[in-house]
Amino acid sequence: MKTLLNLIWLVLSGFWLALAYVLAGLICFVLIITIPFGIASFRIAGYALWPFGKTTVERRDAGAGSLIGNIVWIVFAGWWLALGHIVTGLALCVTIIGIPFGIANFKMIPISLMPLGREIVPTDRPFATR
Repeated sequence: MKTLLNLIWLVLSGFWLALAYVLAGLICFVLIITIPFGIASFRIAGYALWPFGKTTVERRDAGAGSLIGNIVWIVFAGWWLALGHIVTGLALCVTIIGIPFGIANFKMIPISLMPLGREIVPTDRPFATR
Protein backbone atom coordinates (compact mmCIF):
# COMPACT_ATOMS: atom_id res chain seq x y z
CA MET A 1 0.00 0.00 0.00
CA LYS A 2 2.86 2.38 0.82
CA THR A 3 4.34 1.81 -2.63
CA LEU A 4 1.07 2.61 -4.36
CA LEU A 5 0.59 5.77 -2.29
CA ASN A 6 4.18 6.83 -3.00
CA LEU A 7 3.74 6.33 -6.75
CA ILE A 8 0.55 8.41 -6.81
CA TRP A 9 2.28 11.02 -4.63
CA LEU A 10 5.24 11.12 -7.01
CA VAL A 11 2.99 11.89 -9.96
CA LEU A 12 0.73 14.41 -8.21
CA SER A 13 3.20 16.50 -6.23
CA GLY A 14 6.29 14.64 -5.04
CA PHE A 15 8.49 15.27 -8.05
CA TRP A 16 7.97 19.04 -8.04
CA LEU A 17 8.37 19.38 -4.29
CA ALA A 18 11.56 17.31 -4.32
CA LEU A 19 12.84 19.46 -7.18
CA ALA A 20 12.22 22.59 -5.08
CA TYR A 21 14.20 21.10 -2.19
CA VAL A 22 17.05 20.13 -4.52
CA LEU A 23 17.13 23.67 -5.91
CA ALA A 24 17.24 25.10 -2.37
CA GLY A 25 20.03 22.65 -1.52
CA LEU A 26 22.07 23.63 -4.57
CA ILE A 27 21.73 27.31 -3.70
CA CYS A 28 22.86 26.53 -0.16
CA PHE A 29 25.91 24.65 -1.48
CA VAL A 30 26.89 27.61 -3.67
CA LEU A 31 26.86 29.89 -0.62
CA ILE A 32 29.51 27.71 1.10
CA ILE A 33 28.63 28.80 4.67
CA THR A 34 25.13 27.30 4.29
CA ILE A 35 26.27 23.79 3.31
CA PRO A 36 24.60 22.24 6.42
CA PHE A 37 21.31 23.68 5.16
CA GLY A 38 21.99 22.15 1.76
CA ILE A 39 22.53 18.73 3.31
CA ALA A 40 19.27 19.05 5.24
CA SER A 41 17.50 20.17 2.07
CA PHE A 42 18.72 17.13 0.12
CA ARG A 43 17.63 14.87 2.98
CA ILE A 44 14.15 16.40 2.92
CA ALA A 45 14.06 16.13 -0.89
CA GLY A 46 14.22 12.35 -0.53
CA TYR A 47 11.43 12.51 2.02
CA ALA A 48 9.33 14.77 -0.22
CA LEU A 49 9.87 12.39 -3.13
CA TRP A 50 8.81 9.22 -1.28
CA PRO A 51 7.11 10.18 2.06
CA PHE A 52 4.74 7.29 2.82
CA GLY A 53 6.31 4.79 5.19
CA LYS A 54 8.54 7.45 6.77
CA THR A 55 8.14 9.93 9.60
CA THR A 56 10.21 12.56 11.35
CA VAL A 57 11.40 12.50 14.93
CA GLU A 58 13.09 15.11 17.03
CA ARG A 59 16.76 14.52 17.76
CA ARG A 60 17.59 14.73 21.45
CA ASP A 61 21.13 15.92 20.80
CA ALA A 62 20.00 19.00 18.84
CA GLY A 63 20.85 22.16 20.70
CA ALA A 64 20.98 25.90 20.33
CA GLY A 65 22.81 25.61 17.02
CA SER A 66 19.81 23.87 15.50
CA LEU A 67 17.48 26.56 16.82
CA ILE A 68 19.59 29.37 15.36
CA GLY A 69 20.01 27.45 12.11
CA ASN A 70 16.27 26.88 11.84
CA ILE A 71 15.61 30.60 12.28
CA VAL A 72 18.04 31.39 9.47
CA TRP A 73 16.47 28.61 7.34
CA ILE A 74 12.95 29.98 7.86
CA VAL A 75 14.01 33.45 6.72
CA PHE A 76 15.86 32.37 3.58
CA ALA A 77 14.27 29.15 2.32
CA GLY A 78 11.76 27.60 4.71
CA TRP A 79 8.89 29.99 4.18
CA TRP A 80 8.69 29.51 0.42
CA LEU A 81 9.05 25.73 0.69
CA ALA A 82 6.26 25.71 3.29
CA LEU A 83 4.20 27.90 0.97
CA GLY A 84 4.72 25.30 -1.77
CA HIS A 85 3.36 22.62 0.56
CA ILE A 86 0.35 24.78 1.45
CA VAL A 87 -0.52 25.55 -2.18
CA THR A 88 -0.04 21.94 -3.27
CA GLY A 89 -1.99 20.64 -0.28
CA LEU A 90 -4.91 22.94 -0.97
CA ALA A 91 -4.94 22.00 -4.65
CA LEU A 92 -4.92 18.31 -3.80
CA CYS A 93 -7.72 18.68 -1.24
CA VAL A 94 -10.06 19.96 -3.96
CA THR A 95 -10.52 16.40 -5.22
CA ILE A 96 -11.73 13.47 -3.15
CA ILE A 97 -8.83 11.20 -4.12
CA GLY A 98 -6.29 13.95 -3.41
CA ILE A 99 -7.35 14.60 0.21
CA PRO A 100 -4.89 12.09 1.77
CA PHE A 101 -2.10 13.58 -0.31
CA GLY A 102 -3.11 17.11 0.68
CA ILE A 103 -3.00 16.09 4.33
CA ALA A 104 0.45 14.57 3.75
CA ASN A 105 1.55 17.93 2.33
CA PHE A 106 0.28 19.72 5.42
CA LYS A 107 2.16 17.26 7.64
CA MET A 108 5.40 18.14 5.84
CA ILE A 109 5.15 21.86 6.63
CA PRO A 110 6.90 21.67 10.04
CA ILE A 111 9.97 19.93 8.62
CA SER A 112 10.07 22.34 5.69
CA LEU A 113 10.18 25.22 8.17
CA MET A 114 12.57 23.68 10.73
CA PRO A 115 14.66 20.85 9.24
CA LEU A 116 17.59 20.99 11.64
CA GLY A 117 17.26 18.88 14.75
CA ARG A 118 14.90 16.40 13.06
CA GLU A 119 15.58 12.97 11.65
CA ILE A 120 13.64 11.04 9.01
CA VAL A 121 13.04 7.41 10.01
CA PRO A 122 10.84 4.54 8.78
CA THR A 123 7.39 4.46 10.39
CA ASP A 124 7.94 1.00 11.79
CA ARG A 125 10.65 2.32 14.13
CA PRO A 126 9.95 5.99 14.99
CA PHE A 127 11.20 5.65 18.57
CA ALA A 128 14.35 3.65 17.80
CA THR A 129 16.53 6.76 17.44
CA ARG A 130 15.50 8.43 20.69
